Amino acid sequence: MTIQNISVIGAGTMGNGIAHVFAQAGFKVVLVDLHQAQLDKAIQTIGKNLDRQINKGIIKEEDKVITLSNLCTDTSISSGVSIAHLVIEAATENTALKTSIFKEIDVAAPKEAILASNTSSISITQIAAATQRPEQVIGMHFMNPVPVMKLVEIINGFSTQKTVTNTIVELSIKLGKTPCVVNDYPGFIANKILMPMINEAIYSLYEGIASVESIDTIMKLGMAHPMGPLQLADFIGLDVCLSILHVLYTGYGNTKYAPCPLLTNMVTAGKLGVKSGEGFYNYAGGSKELVVSNVFNK
Repeated sequence: MTIQNISVIGAGTMGNGIAHVFAQAGFKVVLVDLHQAQLDKAIQTIGKNLDRQINKGIIKEEDKVITLSNLCTDTSISSGVSIAHLVIEAATENTALKTSIFKEIDVAAPKEAILASNTSSISITQIAAATQRPEQVIGMHFMNPVPVMKLVEIINGFSTQKTVTNTIVELSIKLGKTPCVVNDYPGFIANKILMPMINEAIYSLYEGIASVESIDTIMKLGMAHPMGPLQLADFIGLDVCLSILHVLYTGYGNTKYAPCPLLTNMVTAGKLGVKSGEGFYNYAGGSKELVVSNVFNK
């Protein structure tokens, strides 16, 4: 099957980024969200990100026009996926929500369509079991920000057909991405390795071993990481980090994945990182300067 029509479910940060890269690569994209205001915001964001690419000399003005012409929106999943060759779900990281969406997609999408999830940790096998086509369900875990980051972690569910995997690998390359295929176990590879590091950094702060600045500076300057683990946690979202750690802890039953109590408390208090304006750092006023949160900067 030639893949040309893409439907993306969810117009949040990841959804609009995924829609952006497919539309820019020449695919026809339907961006689906229940809320028209969210769709309007997503199209505005894509436009701004295209302008940023123009200013950096990555694309030309006419490329922006063509990309936006490849995009349309829909507030209904049923009509939004009706002619899709590939549907990519990019909804909130919640198992019940994702399985519910996949049941609806399965009914509405053409029978030959491939169904993919952008999940960062939830089992593809479990999601696929909610459909009548588990062999056509796969994970496409894009990294944030999608237009910039090159990796696509491709996750085979227990029943995913090899032809489906090959198709998604080839498709990712057409997007200018680097696909890496992994098998369906909790956290896959990216988060199975990343989240324990972030959790250990939070434990180090919790135990008073080092400050926020020291932990992040040591990892940046000593280990050549582009950003420290606490800043990265803020960027990902502390609620997302906590959710993934719960998936790892439940899936493997190993205490090394148990979330640090400090992380749990911060999420309970609504300190979620960049999205809430405060996490380990303050992000008030949209400042790019890293200012340690008042909770830790005493």
